[in-house]
Amino acid sequence: MGVPEIRVEELKQRLDAGENLFLLDVRDESEYEISNIGGQLIPLPELSKRMNELDANRQIVTICKMGARSAKAAQVLHNAGFNHVWNLTGGIHAWSDRVDRRVRKY
Repeated sequence: MGVPEIRVEELKQRLDAGENLFLLDVRDESEYEISNIGGQLIPLPELSKRMNELDANRQIVTICKMGARSAKAAQVLHNAGFNHVWNLTGGIHAWSDRVDRRVRKY
Protein backbone atom coordinates (compact mmCIF):
# COMPACT_ATOMS: atom_id res chain seq x y z
CA MET A 1 0.00 0.00 0.00
CA GLY A 2 1.33 3.42 -0.94
CA VAL A 3 1.51 6.36 1.39
CA PRO A 4 -0.94 9.25 1.13
CA GLU A 5 0.02 12.14 -1.09
CA ILE A 6 -0.69 15.84 -0.84
CA ARG A 7 -0.78 18.24 -3.77
CA VAL A 8 1.19 21.48 -3.58
CA GLU A 9 -1.98 23.58 -3.70
CA GLU A 10 -3.42 21.76 -0.69
CA LEU A 11 -0.16 22.08 1.23
CA LYS A 12 -0.06 25.83 0.54
CA GLN A 13 -3.67 26.19 1.67
CA ARG A 14 -3.03 24.25 4.88
CA LEU A 15 0.13 26.21 5.67
CA ASP A 16 -1.66 29.50 5.00
CA ALA A 17 -4.43 28.36 7.38
CA GLY A 18 -1.81 27.96 10.10
CA GLU A 19 -1.84 24.19 10.35
CA ASN A 20 1.14 22.88 12.28
CA LEU A 21 2.63 20.68 9.56
CA PHE A 22 6.20 19.43 9.80
CA LEU A 23 7.99 19.72 6.46
CA LEU A 24 10.71 17.10 6.05
CA ASP A 25 13.05 17.74 3.13
CA VAL A 26 14.89 14.54 2.19
CA ARG A 27 17.15 15.89 -0.56
CA ASP A 28 20.91 16.37 -0.29
CA GLU A 29 22.26 19.43 1.52
CA SER A 30 23.55 20.95 -1.72
CA GLU A 31 20.06 20.70 -3.28
CA TYR A 32 18.47 22.26 -0.19
CA GLU A 33 20.90 25.20 -0.45
CA ILE A 34 19.91 25.79 -4.08
CA SER A 35 16.19 25.85 -3.42
CA ASN A 36 13.78 25.00 -0.61
CA ILE A 37 10.38 25.80 0.85
CA GLY A 38 11.52 25.49 4.44
CA GLY A 39 11.35 22.52 6.69
CA GLN A 40 13.97 20.34 8.29
CA LEU A 41 16.61 18.73 6.13
CA ILE A 42 17.29 15.04 6.73
CA PRO A 43 18.71 13.49 3.54
CA LEU A 44 17.03 10.21 2.60
CA PRO A 45 20.18 8.09 3.18
CA GLU A 46 20.28 9.38 6.80
CA LEU A 47 16.58 9.03 7.56
CA SER A 48 16.60 5.56 9.11
CA LYS A 49 19.23 6.50 11.68
CA ARG A 50 17.73 9.95 12.40
CA MET A 51 14.06 9.04 12.87
CA ASN A 52 14.44 9.76 16.58
CA GLU A 53 14.58 13.47 15.64
CA LEU A 54 10.97 13.27 14.41
CA ASP A 55 7.74 13.31 16.38
CA ALA A 56 5.49 10.43 15.29
CA ASN A 57 2.45 12.38 16.52
CA ARG A 58 3.07 15.33 14.18
CA GLN A 59 1.65 15.62 10.69
CA ILE A 60 4.68 15.22 8.42
CA VAL A 61 4.97 16.15 4.74
CA THR A 62 8.00 14.69 2.97
CA ILE A 63 9.57 16.80 0.23
CA CYS A 64 12.17 16.28 -2.50
CA LYS A 65 12.90 17.59 -6.00
CA MET A 66 10.12 15.79 -7.90
CA GLY A 67 8.44 13.40 -5.46
CA ALA A 68 10.24 10.06 -5.82
CA ARG A 69 12.68 10.25 -2.91
CA SER A 70 10.07 11.80 -0.66
CA ALA A 71 7.68 8.94 -1.50
CA LYS A 72 10.38 6.49 -0.37
CA ALA A 73 10.92 8.53 2.80
CA ALA A 74 7.20 8.61 3.53
CA GLN A 75 7.05 4.82 3.11
CA VAL A 76 10.04 4.36 5.46
CA LEU A 77 8.32 6.51 8.09
CA HIS A 78 4.99 4.78 7.60
CA ASN A 79 6.65 1.38 8.02
CA ALA A 80 8.28 2.65 11.23
CA GLY A 81 4.89 3.50 12.74
CA PHE A 82 4.45 7.13 11.68
CA ASN A 83 0.75 7.35 10.85
CA HIS A 84 0.43 11.01 9.81
CA VAL A 85 2.74 11.22 6.79
CA TRP A 86 2.10 12.60 3.31
CA ASN A 87 4.34 12.77 0.27
CA LEU A 88 4.38 16.09 -1.59
CA THR A 89 3.33 15.14 -5.13
CA GLY A 90 5.70 16.62 -7.69
CA GLY A 91 8.05 18.02 -5.04
CA ILE A 92 9.87 21.33 -5.28
CA HIS A 93 9.31 21.46 -9.05
CA ALA A 94 5.53 21.31 -8.66
CA TRP A 95 5.69 23.95 -5.92
CA SER A 96 7.67 26.22 -8.26
CA ASP A 97 5.30 25.60 -11.18
CA ARG A 98 1.99 25.96 -9.36
CA VAL A 99 2.51 27.87 -6.10
CA ASP A 100 5.59 30.11 -6.11
CA ARG A 101 7.69 30.64 -9.21
CA ARG A 102 10.35 32.36 -7.08
CA VAL A 103 11.32 28.90 -5.79
CA ARG A 104 14.18 27.89 -8.03
CA LYS A 105 14.02 24.76 -10.16
CA TYR A 106 17.27 22.95 -10.84
